[in-house]
Amino acid sequence: MERLRVDLADLQVFLRVVETGSLSRAAERLNLSKSIVSRRLSNLETCLAARLITRGARGAQPTELGQAYYARAANILAGLEAANEMVATSVADIAGKLRITAPLSFGIRRLTGVFAAFAAAHPRVELDISFEDKPADLITGGYDLAVRIGNPTDSSLVARRVGSVERYLVGSPAYLAMHGRPIQPRDLSRHQALLYVNEGKAERWRFRQGESWEYVAMHTRLRSDNGEMLRDAAINGLGLAKLPDFIVDEAVLSGALEVLLPDYPLEGAGIFTMMPPGRAVTARVRGLIEFLIGPEGQKSLAGG
Repeated sequence: MERLRVDLADLQVFLRVVETGSLSRAAERLNLSKSIVSRRLSNLETCLAARLITRGARGAQPTELGQAYYARAANILAGLEAANEMVATSVADIAGKLRITAPLSFGIRRLTGVFAAFAAAHPRVELDISFEDKPADLITGGYDLAVRIGNPTDSSLVARRVGSVERYLVGSPAYLAMHGRPIQPRDLSRHQALLYVNEGKAERWRFRQGESWEYVAMHTRLRSDNGEMLRDAAINGLGLAKLPDFIVDEAVLSGALEVLLPDYPLEGAGIFTMMPPGRAVTARVRGLIEFLIGPEGQKSLAGG
């Protein structure tokens, strides 16, 4: 049983190596030398008598056993942090590192201000924020919290709705002059679509018609995983796009794009915070969620 006395410092190094995929990046995040990170990782593997990390040309990757160990160890360490936080500080004393992931365009346009305001209100919080359109794996990425748009698809994650966005069908005046203006959803079968690939069933657009929904299969002209790319393609007359308000509002106000079929609204989307399953909720995570649903957070999420 002697070998099971794991040093928490070694464990923390292992978690950062898995999260960053590199001993060098883990060393930078921990403010340690690469040699110390390598030594602590070796200490942990010796203690457990198991290979946890494979080092190669693509960096440091967890073995199958290492990935399973990471999933449990990350939760244990988060629980320990929560326990230490409970003892060392009051609930209102929000402090420590908070690792967050959010969609790229939405993060830049709606979240930068609220994250900055939260950090200013809590000087002892250290924010580590990643903006990317492809949903990150919260467990392997070592994230405390994700902000995502759209109904949760992973039932294992702990979700809380904090806001909503509207979606609009848009096209440029030049495109409409050349191809005609759709009057009802079925007219879209004659038009070119610019599709956001990160959305499920992207080729089928759904419009509300009274108490029911009408589905239209679209002809694809361009696909992208970035909404701003699709907005610019629409402005340049390549086709029609279904995009959220935070991406098209400015273009609509300037006249570069027009909202189409206003009598047949598209389905909106919720804004959710997501947490890994089984992860203890620290005061800093709870504090950020409460900040998002508070007046300042709601103003930013709504684009105010």
